[in-house]
Amino acid sequence: MINLTRLYCDVAQPMDHLRYGRGHGSPTSAAERRPIVVWNITRRCNLKCVHCYQDSDSKFYPGELSWEQCKAVVDDLAEYKVPALLLSGGEPTIHPHFFELAEYATSKGLRLTLSTNGTLITPEWAQRIKNIGFSYVGISLDGMGATHDHFRGKVGCFDKAVAAFRNCKAVGQKVGLRLTLSRHNIADIEGILDFIEKEDIERVCFYHLVYSGRGAELMEVPHEETRGAIDKILDRTAKWAASGKPREVLTVDQPVDGPYLYMRLKRENPERAAKAMELLKWNGGGANSSGTGISNIDTQGNVHPDQFWHELTLGNVKDRKFSDIWSNRDNATLNALRNRKEHLTGKCAECSFLDVCGGGFRVRALQMTGDLWAPDPSCYLNEQEIGQPQMV
Repeated sequence: MINLTRLYCDVAQPMDHLRYGRGHGSPTSAAERRPIVVWNITRRCNLKCVHCYQDSDSKFYPGELSWEQCKAVVDDLAEYKVPALLLSGGEPTIHPHFFELAEYATSKGLRLTLSTNGTLITPEWAQRIKNIGFSYVGISLDGMGATHDHFRGKVGCFDKAVAAFRNCKAVGQKVGLRLTLSRHNIADIEGILDFIEKEDIERVCFYHLVYSGRGAELMEVPHEETRGAIDKILDRTAKWAASGKPREVLTVDQPVDGPYLYMRLKRENPERAAKAMELLKWNGGGANSSGTGISNIDTQGNVHPDQFWHELTLGNVKDRKFSDIWSNRDNATLNALRNRKEHLTGKCAECSFLDVCGGGFRVRALQMTGDLWAPDPSCYLNEQEIGQPQMV
């Protein structure tokens, strides 16, 4: 996860201590962080999104955790002191114990966030979410109007998502927009940015496409179009910061956004570029993400390196505590993932930005090439750029 507001505009952001080792409570190094846990509490969903990594639908899925098992997971995560717990799905608000689980998690001191399609967040639910103490609610929006409805598989989803943003803001709940970049919506970027500005949305996460679940059926954005989209996002991020009202703007699942941002800053503001490089090197990009700084518990209780990598199961919380599974060194792939630099091949192994990017997003390389250690095919830097000398 790359915080553009922090790196490009040098504006302090939430979670700087965890992401860049700055501020109270910072870990000694990024490699020693406890993981943020993405917990898919149910696979059931009221929509059928074309890019769903869970391949969810509106039906009952057997084998999901019982209420007592859910509470045991929360107890363990709180004792293990994970920095944040993100409730996801399917559509997490459909879970029969959603509100009870959220209340229990906050009562244990966990920093709680929510990933939702927003269609069920009425004014009353928004108030309840606020009262429980969610630090952040992320609502998915994948284009304007009909584009979003196409992504979500149901007419009217866009209007309901807009209402959810407004309902959350009306009660003072921090809310953000989550969007997955694909060929279907790349032309909508300016419209999305305008929407964020108009609705005064405080946070936005732009996800790069990962080929899990139904996402495998989508086509990758051409590299030049990806670069163009990132430039537009950076331009608007800078505009918001210059206006005195910065927004928290992040990109996710593509660590190469860090080097790309750095190269642009190097041309525009070398001094700020040097600061950004220092933070990027501390973070380490992909080298300290999946399997280290991010983790996943799926609907069946299986533990994975991240929410897109369900082919690799490390254990199950029905049998063993998450903390035991995560700290155990008995999985060879997980051990290699945590020391990935010595295994990378090709472009990633030779890149001068390896300490910054960390070898891209490994599960995407596996999905697209069949080789876990192959170069990330979605890397959009050219050969000249990966050989550039860096500031220290």
